[in-house]
Amino acid sequence: MDVSQQLANPSSGLGTFAAGRHAAETPAGAGFGVPADQTAVPAAALAVAQGAQAIAANISRVIAGKQKAIELTVTIFLAHGHILIEDVPGVGKTMLAKALAASVGASVKRIQFTPDLLPSDVTGSPIFNQATRQFEFEPGPVFANIVIADEINRASPRTQSALLECMEEGQVTVDGVTYGLPSPFHVVATQNPIDMEGTHALLEAQRDRFMARIAMGYPDEDAEHAMVRARDLAEPITALRPVASLDAVARMIEAGRRTYVADAVSRYAVALTRATRLSPALILGASPRAAVHLLTAAKALAAVQGRGYVIPDDIQVLAEPVLAHRIMPAAPARGTEAIIQAGAIIRDCMATVPVPIAAER
Repeated sequence: MDVSQQLANPSSGLGTFAAGRHAAETPAGAGFGVPADQTAVPAAALAVAQGAQAIAANISRVIAGKQKAIELTVTIFLAHGHILIEDVPGVGKTMLAKALAASVGASVKRIQFTPDLLPSDVTGSPIFNQATRQFEFEPGPVFANIVIADEINRASPRTQSALLECMEEGQVTVDGVTYGLPSPFHVVATQNPIDMEGTHALLEAQRDRFMARIAMGYPDEDAEHAMVRARDLAEPITALRPVASLDAVARMIEAGRRTYVADAVSRYAVALTRATRLSPALILGASPRAAVHLLTAAKALAAVQGRGYVIPDDIQVLAEPVLAHRIMPAAPARGTEAIIQAGAIIRDCMATVPVPIAAER
């Protein structure tokens, strides 16, 4: 198995949205204390599942053979989380980000991160208006619903820090004045783990603000051939049209937040996160914010699968994408080996935490 395939083949692979919806038709959550009216398919969750399927199908018109990566991206997007897409060159990282942006009716800005990029190039800065003889704030590209931060690790730590307030608080402060960002606000960042020349590792605080890290991997032969043929005469992404409005996305995000979580399941998410802090293989485990992100993402996953409740499987599926980029191994590797190493450590931590079992009724 090559490096890119290893990156894109974690044990926590998602199934199809449709398969999850069929599973929701049985009261599997009843043993976790799920209210009876939530064990059937709630209307709100069904609407989320249908919307998620439409977005994923639209992205699939451009990104062939990468259903799991697409579904994970859509899930994190509907969890209102920021996404880090990390993989080798040429596998469609930026294309996935652009296809997601093109599939929803939202404002989109792209920032190409380079060593000479300044914080003001991201956030905006005061500009002198000759007509009014006053300085007026000129918003930067971060003022959009979806911000594509391309090759984010090529900018200096100072410039990377310009995103910290944006990603955590949804606002920008310039010269003592705070400006709110559009809502919803998502950062979809890409980086290449192979080429380390002229790059700066993401700050720990910034890595922790990304809800999940996603890998693409190489497509199989048939998918790659289909991609080559499709782009022979035109670029397919130019034909993409939004399949979900901004209001619809906001409703789907809110429906995901309202997904029911039993106490045993939320404690399981916390236990998995705390297990990383006890691992002898790590000098830095996952933060409390990671536990919040893990449970939030699990609620969104349940909703996109048409369920009104979270089950332990949802936590297990998302543990590696949500936790692996936040930890610091005691004997760190470099490049793609670091990603593979982190994933293996998270799986080892998962093996030490008992999975809650639903009580029979």
